[in-house]
Amino acid sequence: MKIRLFTLPNMLTLANLMAGVLAIIATLNYHDYETALWLIVAAAIFDFFDGFVARLLNQQSPLGVELDSLADDVTFGVAPALVMFDLYRGAAAEWVHNDVMMQWLGVVVLLVAAFSVLRLAKFNIDTTQSAEFEGLPTPANALMLISLALLAQQGHIILSKEHILIIAVLSCYLLISPIRMFALKFKGFGIKDNALRYAFMAVALALIIFCPTYSVVAIIVLYIVTSLVRWLLTKSKA
Repeated sequence: MKIRLFTLPNMLTLANLMAGVLAIIATLNYHDYETALWLIVAAAIFDFFDGFVARLLNQQSPLGVELDSLADDVTFGVAPALVMFDLYRGAAAEWVHNDVMMQWLGVVVLLVAAFSVLRLAKFNIDTTQSAEFEGLPTPANALMLISLALLAQQGHIILSKEHILIIAVLSCYLLISPIRMFALKFKGFGIKDNALRYAFMAVALALIIFCPTYSVVAIIVLYIVTSLVRWLLTKSKA
C-alpha cells in the first residue's frame, strides 16, 4: 500500500502540530500566554481546514485521521495543560514555595492533557458524533483554558491556585461528559434547521465586538451552557 505523506491536508495538520509546539515554547520559556493563545487560534484554523481540504480534494486517508489526533493531542491537550500548570506554579499568581502539598497538587492540572487524549480517542471510534459532539471538543477546551490564563496574567480576573485546580477538574469532566454539544456544521443554510447555530454565531459576534477582552471565554461558556440546556430538554422529551 502506497502511503502519501506530504499531501496538502497532512501539511495543514502538521502546521497545527507546529503551532502547538510553539505555544508550549512560548509558555515554558517566556510565560507568554498571549502568543500561546494566538498560536492555538491559528492551530484551530489549520485543524478546521485540514479536514475541509481533505474532503474537497478527496484526499481523506487513515494516515490523515491518525495525524489529526496526534497533532490535536499536542496542540489542544498538552499545550493548554502546560499553560495552566505554568500559571499554577506562579508565573502569573502568588506562589507559596514552602507549601509542598499545593506544589504536588499542581500535577492535577496536567490531567487536562490525559483527558484530552481520552476525548480524542473516544471521538475516533464513536460513530454518533458526526453531526454533534459528546463532551466539549478539545479545541474549545484549549481556547477556554488559555484565555482564562491570559486574563489572569493581565489582571482582568483573579485566579488562586484553588481556582485553577477547580477549573482543571471541571475541564477534565467536560471533555468526557455525556453532554451532547451542537456542532457548527451546516448541511444547508435554511433558518429552520440552523436556527440555533445562527443565533449562537450572532451572539458570539456581538461578544467579540462589544466585549473583546472576555469574548473567547464568554463564547465558549455560552456554547457549553447552550448545549447543556439543549441536551437536558432533549432528554426530558425522550
